[in-house]
Amino acid sequence: MIPRYARPEMPALWEPQSKFRIWFEIEAHACDAQAKLGVIPEAAAKAVWERGNFDIERIDEIERETKHDVIAFLTNLAEYVGDEARFVHQGMTSSDVLDTCLSVQLTKACDILLDDMDKLLEALKAKAYAHKDDVCVGRSHGIHAEPVTFGLKMAQAYAEFDRNRERLMNARKDIATCAISGAVGTFANIDPFVEEHVAESLGLTPEPASTQVIPRDRHAMFFATLGVIASSIERLAVEIRHLQRTEVLEAEEYFAPGQKGSSAMPHKRNPVLTENLTGLARLVRMATTPAMENVALWHERDISHSSVERGIGPDATITLDFALARLTAVIEKLVIYPENMMANMNKLGGLIHSQRVLLALTQAGVSREDSYRLVQRNAMRVWREGADFLELLKADEEVTKALSDEEIEGVFDLEYHTKHVETIFRRVFGE
Repeated sequence: MIPRYARPEMPALWEPQSKFRIWFEIEAHACDAQAKLGVIPEAAAKAVWERGNFDIERIDEIERETKHDVIAFLTNLAEYVGDEARFVHQGMTSSDVLDTCLSVQLTKACDILLDDMDKLLEALKAKAYAHKDDVCVGRSHGIHAEPVTFGLKMAQAYAEFDRNRERLMNARKDIATCAISGAVGTFANIDPFVEEHVAESLGLTPEPASTQVIPRDRHAMFFATLGVIASSIERLAVEIRHLQRTEVLEAEEYFAPGQKGSSAMPHKRNPVLTENLTGLARLVRMATTPAMENVALWHERDISHSSVERGIGPDATITLDFALARLTAVIEKLVIYPENMMANMNKLGGLIHSQRVLLALTQAGVSREDSYRLVQRNAMRVWREGADFLELLKADEEVTKALSDEEIEGVFDLEYHTKHVETIFRRVFGE
């Protein structure tokens, strides 16, 4: 991923230094287990830990000849360990190292992303409570519908990301497996105890049944989860972009002193961060299809998945980490305009109360079909003429046959629409 959309911690996880260090630990822990079983001398396992090291440039040099990255690593490791290196990688195959390493990296990536999610949830909760009672119009199809509160918007986003956090926890559990089962996964040349020992040492669980490679349905679910989280980021980002439109301006991204919105128009304050988040979400979701396609391997094992994962592993996790942090900052600094919310709500002369009028008429004995006709007839005049909905209803003899002026006025109460906000907040936040 390009540095512009990367924060330091996640890219470091995918650097060669980190990868080869994990490879070394897998091999060294495997040697410890082999020594406990009496397969290799204890002195050999000790030598691996004491003298084991690697040089990235030297590994690259060896790989240019061997065309095999794990062999290049093992050859370089042997240059440091010496004669005892002949006991390294006993009964193992390359996928034992590669797949277990990827499990460690994805698990650690999950931990970073979970921390990101916690910070985002905290920001959403704070914003929800701060604007719990700020009434604004709810829209469906982009058109004014009925009143909600801005706090509810934030509470809805919180609930969604809370679900995503649970999904990510499940994905972490699913991906945190270790395979040290040797060629074709049968343990023919290595005892299952080695796998158990390495798994425990690295904070993983043994893969119940590998085919030499860890089954890629796990990885497919992992990247699918990242894709869902990215879609949730985009959903909230798109809403903020709509709210920042000049004709709406109910909320906007913080515009810092000295910030410029356009090279041509000095007045512009554009929603660049949420537009950026929309694009980043597309990049994360881009990993889901190839991850799904990685599940089917020729005769249960090949390396067609390898090149894909070398790309999507770093790119998807680095991008999502950046996006979550950026969204958190957007929410924390989001500028809210309650007065614009009220002004927008009043633009249609009270049409947002049409359903309450409809229901009041049915309660008064008018059929639903006739009630709808009466309310819509007056509502269309508001759209066409800019008239006041309340006054039109009071002047409609068919309406006033069923409802008094006082009863009509009573259905225009904003507080009616917010009476269950507290209930929703308790369901979302558990308070």
